[in-house]
Amino acid sequence: MKIINIVPGFGGTFYCGNCLRDSAFTNSLKKTGHDAITLPLYLPLNSMNSSSENDLPVFYGAVNVYLEQKFRFFRHMPKWLHKFFNSPAILRYASKKSESTRASGLEEMTISMLKGAEGYQEEELELLINFLKYHEKPDVVHLSNALLMGLAGRIREELNIPVICSLQDEDVWIDAMNDNYRTKLWDIMCEKSKDIDAFVAVSQYFGDVMQKRMCIPNEKLHIVPIGVDPKVYRFSEPVQNPPVIGYLSRMNKENGFEVLIDAFIELKKKDKFKNVLLKATGGKTSDDNKFLNKQLKKLKRNGIEKDIEFIDNFSIEKLNDFFEKLTVLSVPVLKGEAFGMYQLESLACGIPIVQPALGAFPEIAKETNGGVIYEPNTPDILAEKLTEVLSDREKIKELGSNGRKAVENKYNTDELTRQMLIIYEKVISSINVLAN
Repeated sequence: MKIINIVPGFGGTFYCGNCLRDSAFTNSLKKTGHDAITLPLYLPLNSMNSSSENDLPVFYGAVNVYLEQKFRFFRHMPKWLHKFFNSPAILRYASKKSESTRASGLEEMTISMLKGAEGYQEEELELLINFLKYHEKPDVVHLSNALLMGLAGRIREELNIPVICSLQDEDVWIDAMNDNYRTKLWDIMCEKSKDIDAFVAVSQYFGDVMQKRMCIPNEKLHIVPIGVDPKVYRFSEPVQNPPVIGYLSRMNKENGFEVLIDAFIELKKKDKFKNVLLKATGGKTSDDNKFLNKQLKKLKRNGIEKDIEFIDNFSIEKLNDFFEKLTVLSVPVLKGEAFGMYQLESLACGIPIVQPALGAFPEIAKETNGGVIYEPNTPDILAEKLTEVLSDREKIKELGSNGRKAVENKYNTDELTRQMLIIYEKVISSINVLAN
């Protein structure tokens, strides 16, 4: 089976769980003998490279998309100019700009992208369709999120193949936009959902959320959680002396980094935890610099700035070293998440998770038995929960062991890939029946 996984590139400047999910899934498909390709849109998958591992082009280049949205002239620009704006150097520069990953201000562009052939990026869509139709000829196309649904209609029309769409955290993007656009966007997404043959939510929680918001019929909705390859991650018992709290995500306000910093300060005030340390990784954009400077000033005022370590390299290879030095991991995302890839990576290494009772976090803590939850998501309550967890060494070991077993048995990429292939085969069969 030939599968094209279309994903939004992010440039590699910060930790992107969705991108890691897509990459792991494509690799797992290849291991099972299928011809699978990850095709990036907007930005390269990695800022050091302008294409995927298969040296494929980046479609809907971020600079071209922006210019086509803002200026009529660029909607029919010469090929040489289009190629220039889509060059590796230009895309590497664009990947460093925070605006490329910020929802606020991109309302009209999001609408245009969802409109597909009726949007301002019609020429970009035709380039993608021609590439799929005459170069790759896939059996199925899988969109990594619902904000890409504008592609689906033309793909199904021109290639007569099914289009699958994953659901993960699209609400975060839309709800961060101007109030006047939210209802309009959800209405468009409800309409465009008709072009999708099957939706795959990463958690039961998020499946329920998006089914209501996008008018998805029961027969189209499937739940297949995120998975990781446990062989990639080294299992080790959590360190205990001194205890070390870890954070893995983009270091910004929305992902709860300030909540963790404030909880860490409170924890350090207790005699029992004066020696506790904090290690943080996951990267940032230029938007985050002011916020991070504010956190550093708080740490300095409390005289504990040397007790936190910032780690720049968050590649999979380096994450093993990162987790090997932790006791627990906490990423207190302010509004929760549809899943949170960092949780599986932590549990695969035997490190328990301490998460707020928001989004899918309670579901994952229950299914893995590898972590604990708390509420409300405030620094003082998080500090209390960390005090409780770090005070029970045997419980920490038990949670870590449970987490690793859950990854091996329930959240193993190979098993979840098998579930996804069943969905592919079902929708392909349905299309073949209709064609005959």
